[in-house]
Order: sequence, then C-alpha cells, then structure tokens
Amino acid sequence: MQDEVTVEAVQEGEVVPGAAAEAVVEMPASQTELEQVKGERDQLLDRLARLQAEFENFRKREAKERADARDYVVSNTVEPFLGVMDNFQLALKADGTAEQLRSGVGLILKQMEDALRGMNVLPVEAVGTQFDPRIHEAMGSIETKEFPDHQVLEEIRRGYKIREKLLRPALVRIAANADQVTD
Repeated sequence: MQDEVTVEAVQEGEVVPGAAAEAVVEMPASQTELEQVKGERDQLLDRLARLQAEFENFRKREAKERADARDYVVSNTVEPFLGVMDNFQLALKADGTAEQLRSGVGLILKQMEDALRGMNVLPVEAVGTQFDPRIHEAMGSIETKEFPDHQVLEEIRRGYKIREKLLRPALVRIAANADQVTD
C-alpha cells in the first residue's frame, strides 16, 4: 500500500516516489478529461432537451394540420349540400299545390344528384341490367315469363359508388323466369 496516493498528499505537495509520481502527473489530465466529459454530457443533455421540444412541437403542428385538413375536406364536401338544404327549407314554407311541391322536390333531388356527381359519387345501374351480387342486393324476386332470369326489374333503394368503389349496393327485385336457365 506504499504506492497509494491520497488526495491530501497531492494537495500538500508531498513528493511521492516511483509509480505514485505517475499517478500525480495523471491526476490533472484526469481532471481535464473529467471536465471535458462533463461538458460533452451537458451538450448532449441540451441537445436531447432541444430534440424533445422539437418533437413535441412537431406533434402539435401535425395534429393541427390534420385537423385543418379534415375541416377543409368537410367544408368542401358540405358546401354543395347547403343549397339543397336552402331549397328544402323554401319548399317547406311554400303554399303551393301538391303537384307544385312534387315538382319542387324533383328539382331539389336533381340538385342533390348534381352535388353527388361533382364528388364522383354515381348511382349503381339497376333496372334493366343483369343481377350482379357485387353491386346489387336482391330483396326478392318476381315470377315472370316476359324478362330473362335474374334481370333487375325494380329498384327498391338506389345504390352508389365513388369511382369504382361501392359505397352501398342497390336493393332490387329480380326476375325469376323458370323457363330460362342461366349460367
């Protein structure tokens, strides 16, 4: 234990023989390294704090941009229907005959269809076409000899698709012709 150097011995300036002298010489270098490591640590902690703050700001900005984009899409979607609602309100206030009301509702329906068409929402073809289970939902059949088997005879509820994606199938009644066999 003679080679052991104490802090007190170095501070008092005692001369230490042999290997202990090397320890005394390395001590200031170790102190410098320690200060350098502390400085690097402080820089890294500062960088980490800045990155955390940047990430939090990014997260908030992204959430706001997402909400703004959603609001923009909703407003562009709703806008064409505001005129339709205005016309329905006018129709309810009108003092016309049943035929005039019917005609007005027909015009409002056309306005609604135009608004949907503007958003690429198109009706599914039904009456007169061959039944297609991908776009039609059969709600019943009608026995007939006049029409081919599985031809759509009646549309109960209109179906819609946006471009090629089906939004909802058309509810239909189809022909049931026992004289014909389909593939």
